[in-house]
Amino acid sequence: MSLDDYRIEAGKTFRLADFDPGAKPFSSGDKEADRTRIAQLSEQLDAVQDIFYAEGRRKLLVVLQGMDTSGKDGTVRGVFRSFDPLGIRVVSFKAPTSEELARDYLWRIHAQVPRRGEIVVFNRSQYEDVLVTRVHGWIDEAECRRRYAQIRAFETMLAETGTVIVKCMLHISKDEQKSRLEVRLADPHKHWKFDPKDLEERRYWNDYMDAYQDAIAATATPQAPWYVVPADSKTHRNLMVAHILADVFARLKPDYPPPQPGLAKLKVV
Repeated sequence: MSLDDYRIEAGKTFRLADFDPGAKPFSSGDKEADRTRIAQLSEQLDAVQDIFYAEGRRKLLVVLQGMDTSGKDGTVRGVFRSFDPLGIRVVSFKAPTSEELARDYLWRIHAQVPRRGEIVVFNRSQYEDVLVTRVHGWIDEAECRRRYAQIRAFETMLAETGTVIVKCMLHISKDEQKSRLEVRLADPHKHWKFDPKDLEERRYWNDYMDAYQDAIAATATPQAPWYVVPADSKTHRNLMVAHILADVFARLKPDYPPPQPGLAKLKVV
């Protein structure tokens, strides 16, 4: 099984229903071994991140998108745990504020994109504005299509100005979401994670799946591909995202800036 099988780009035939949320294509079959592998990959990625930060030439934007309980927070904790906080930033997008609503929907997104040498992880993203808004009928089909085009143009601009974009749809099943919500309800220490609105949103599950399929198909480009990550298994989810990032860095081949010859003659006294 290759990452290419889960990578969606323009022109690739794509049906979300063809991807099994319970699949574990990158698992060894041993959960503890997989966890060890995640830790190893995280440490390797941290070493490459240091070079990426020092190089200071490109930027990396990782978009984590998925249904409630799909594990966006867990992915951040599990995959990026070894990263040096100096060069990484996590942005969690909530419902827009009145200040944000007074502007175009991409305004708050653009303000958070990475600087040179920086890695930024979006926990939710601009895609909320073609998912939630579409499912609830807050925008019509024509406006949704316009937004797809605007997002493509926005991401193309980012790519052309040095931002590497990786978008991951954490794909869980409705049954797995039910199980995770029940765990939150059963454990008083997890009640803070529970939002009654999650139950309301479950009623729109099929509509959300349609919205995700259309959004991914409309915005998957060579500069900003999507990956569908089977996420019923938390361990596999983290393992696959770590593999995706390792593949990205392998293709980028970051390198330290060239040494400064004059520094060799300096003495520290």
